[in-house]
Amino acid sequence: MRAREIAGGIYRIGANITNGDLFEGMWAIPDGVSLNAYIVRGEKTALVDLIRDWDDAPMKIRDQLASISVDVKKIDYLILNHLEPDHTGWLGMFRDLCPGAEILTTVKGAALVKSFYGIEDGVRTVKTGDTLDLGAGKKLVFVEAPNVHWPETMLSYEPSAGVLFSCDAFGSYGSVGAELFDDELSAEGHAFFEKETLRYYANIVAGFSSFVEKAIAKLEGLEINIIAPSHGILWKENPRTIISRYLRYAAYAKGPAEPEVTLVWGSMYGNTEKLVEAATEGLKESAVPVHVFQTPHDDISRILAAAWKSTGLIFGMPTYEYKMFPPMAHVIDELGRKKIFGRKVFRFGSFGWSGGAAKDLAEITAKFNWTFIEQVEFSGCPGSADYELVKTRAKELAGIVKQSALQ
Repeated sequence: MRAREIAGGIYRIGANITNGDLFEGMWAIPDGVSLNAYIVRGEKTALVDLIRDWDDAPMKIRDQLASISVDVKKIDYLILNHLEPDHTGWLGMFRDLCPGAEILTTVKGAALVKSFYGIEDGVRTVKTGDTLDLGAGKKLVFVEAPNVHWPETMLSYEPSAGVLFSCDAFGSYGSVGAELFDDELSAEGHAFFEKETLRYYANIVAGFSSFVEKAIAKLEGLEINIIAPSHGILWKENPRTIISRYLRYAAYAKGPAEPEVTLVWGSMYGNTEKLVEAATEGLKESAVPVHVFQTPHDDISRILAAAWKSTGLIFGMPTYEYKMFPPMAHVIDELGRKKIFGRKVFRFGSFGWSGGAAKDLAEITAKFNWTFIEQVEFSGCPGSADYELVKTRAKELAGIVKQSALQ
């Protein structure tokens, strides 16, 4: 694969990770993920962001540099927008190959360069408004964007072409091929990346949504022609699309979100499972879309993505040793970690010798600002009355969701 020129003197180089690993060691990426880095060439050459030694990515990067006659040993500057190891894991080897390249990052970024890689010399710290003149009309302007999603994060902007190098901001899961830009994708390709952008946001960025909004506000006044993230496709036809999408995702943080419901259920011996159909029937009769997942069988990353954009949540779970069914407790914990707050919630489930799940759920979610409708609990196997009651409660939740969802 060759480097791809995205504007005059600016190139995307990258690698797709398709070896079956988990992203950040926990998130499924069945369709892979791209690692994007960029070359900006003036009289001097800057490499914007890096990669890690993952699935032969360094060799792919070096081959692409060679395709545009860039000698990795003669790069003048390395811009580190974000120090997470998927963007910096190759830094030690890069420094050995190119000891003369000056590293530019934020103050907090420099501390991480030292702690992760033991590098102190040849590191320059920058702040919002600082610039790097590359000559021949090319320069980089830096904008600090702390906590999107690590505290050292910044964005880099090349004004002559209007290219924003956004690192993890505006990124997504999914490998990229010859269709690198948004205007090169088919309708199916757009649908895929929209789905994977939401899942990426819910998994990686969701807990920092207020900082996303602050970072986007700093971009006002910049003429942005291309958004070039470090994961996923590049946005050229309409960069505002991905900016608006991220703003909408950020707005979901405290609720309400979309007029949809995510139903997550887990069952030990099939008794709670018997009422999943009742809940889904009630929602469908109320014309509210529902996303159904079983825990622990279904991927938590997809549960988070659906829950992030849903105003309503339904949990079907039994009591287990006086508390929530443990796989559901894990789901609830992740929802809290990602700050999926302000939702409308209904829970149903069975118990054996004693209840306790309802109390446990209420205590754990006390700070989530969730509004619960009356739960349905039953001992042992549910009867027809339980079935009808769960269906009725689901319809009640659907009405609340439609009334309060983000318009």
